[in-house]
Amino acid sequence: MSFDGFVSHGIAKELSEFLTDGKITQVYQPERDEIILNIRTFEKNYRVLMSASASNPRIHITDIKKENPMTAPLFCMIMRKHLCGGRITEIRQEGFDRIIKIGVESYTELGDLTVKTLIIEIMGRHSNIILTDSSGRIIDSVKHIDLTVSAVRQVLPGFPYELPPQQDKQNPLQCGISEIEAALSKLPKDSGADKALVEIFTGMSPLISREILYRFCGDLGKMLSCIDISEYAKSIYTFFEEIRNGQFSPSVVTEKNEKKPTAFSCVSLTQYGDYDNYGSISESVDKFYCARAMHEYITQRSAHMVKIINNNIDRCRRKIAMHKENLKKSQNRDKYKIYGDLLTANMYRIEYGAEKISVENYYSPSGETVEISLKADLSPSKNAQRYYRLYNKAKTAEIHSAEQIKEAEEELYYLETVLESVQKAESKADISEIKEELAQQGYIAEKNGKRSKFNKKTAPMEFVSGDGYKILVGRNNRQNDELTIKMAYSTDIWLHTKIIPGSHTVIRTEGKNEVPESTIMEAAKIAAFYSKAKNSTQVPVDYTAVKNVKKPSGAKPGLVIYDNYNTVYVTPDGELAEKLKVK
Repeated sequence: MSFDGFVSHGIAKELSEFLTDGKITQVYQPERDEIILNIRTFEKNYRVLMSASASNPRIHITDIKKENPMTAPLFCMIMRKHLCGGRITEIRQEGFDRIIKIGVESYTELGDLTVKTLIIEIMGRHSNIILTDSSGRIIDSVKHIDLTVSAVRQVLPGFPYELPPQQDKQNPLQCGISEIEAALSKLPKDSGADKALVEIFTGMSPLISREILYRFCGDLGKMLSCIDISEYAKSIYTFFEEIRNGQFSPSVVTEKNEKKPTAFSCVSLTQYGDYDNYGSISESVDKFYCARAMHEYITQRSAHMVKIINNNIDRCRRKIAMHKENLKKSQNRDKYKIYGDLLTANMYRIEYGAEKISVENYYSPSGETVEISLKADLSPSKNAQRYYRLYNKAKTAEIHSAEQIKEAEEELYYLETVLESVQKAESKADISEIKEELAQQGYIAEKNGKRSKFNKKTAPMEFVSGDGYKILVGRNNRQNDELTIKMAYSTDIWLHTKIIPGSHTVIRTEGKNEVPESTIMEAAKIAAFYSKAKNSTQVPVDYTAVKNVKKPSGAKPGLVIYDNYNTVYVTPDGELAEKLKVK
């Protein structure tokens, strides 16, 4: 996990620097396994989040405000009783493990000064938040661990607190070069050079071990047998020395295409090549978990919508295929009219009950003979009428199928634009707007049969070109309409990928007659990136003045028509979009 012994060490030092002598003013428990402390120091107020969740255990300073339950849980009430008004005396890491202890001085109801210890154990599904008294006995914990859960270690009120079972590993901050080299030499030569560090040192995560190896040789697949153990030991010691001296460089790695954070650490993760640095470890941890929580929220909330959209996309494609097949069948409709005419002209030759007849086709220049099938139970005249009916039916089917194909293709294009909007949603408001749009279009049921009202509308994404021009990009179809039809001026420049679902993009010209070609190209690359073709190359992007863009009456959200346009071919550039985006 990313929250290893190194991050714990950095967090403990950071919290100690900021919070020592601070006063705990309030305790909240917004989640079953999560505590938030409000701490006031001489400089400012801090909010410290502690989580013992199995998936995201952590402790750090946060700026996020969470809604609290109407009635505080029992553990929260106990924490308030013992900690509110208390002064933080120390914050330290236990050994080099993922255990942080916070000492708190507070007065009892009788006025006696006591020292309590708040212990945060960050150990995956075994994570816990434990409050002990001055004698080391457990007052309470957010998770109670009895014999039915663990026969090794019980965590229950009244029990003495015991550290989790320790592994026979070395503290990396207490090792010299010779000790590191000796430990490496004892391991099998076919061991991975990074995995060896996990086996030797406590608090060492695979992430940090890979980072140490990458900084040493730039290759994550090296075996111990392929490297100089002595030089490797020196590189490891240098890394540990930086941590010992507090030389932290907090970073977060994010998947740019999915905008999903994948890792964080108290050091720069150079092994990934692309990462973001932050001013403090708490800030990097907070950003990581907030971004991950938002990504998970959007994924969960959008899953139902994505399923509905995809089902309707499949329906449209089946509908198009069916009507194209009908069109193909109706292409031979003229032969039915010819058969009807030939039967009418040769009525006198047809015997009642005949199943076929061969007649001269006077429509053919060569006058060839054609064989016409007959219904034995129909009279000659009714057989002729039957072919006329088949002709008229095929003619009507052709007109109807052409209309249905056009309608289905328009709906398919619209649904693909909505799907693209869902995939690039960045906030709860984005998801809510798309859900409202689908409800208005009848794709999902409206809550209680009524349309919800938006209290807050999101603004279009904003960018600034290298020449200083503002570029606006719609987040979804409703916002595309708002941007193009209402917000943009007639002299602004409008861009959109040609026949490809994507966002409406507008360059604010501020009344200037000429916009630099470099700005148009940058806007085109951004428009291509925020489209279905973001992973393609040489994407056609049309651009024209906003006055040339019109929305047909009754058209679905986001659908417009335009003329007098030019086309450029660009390769979508996510890095450029990130660079020019106004945060």
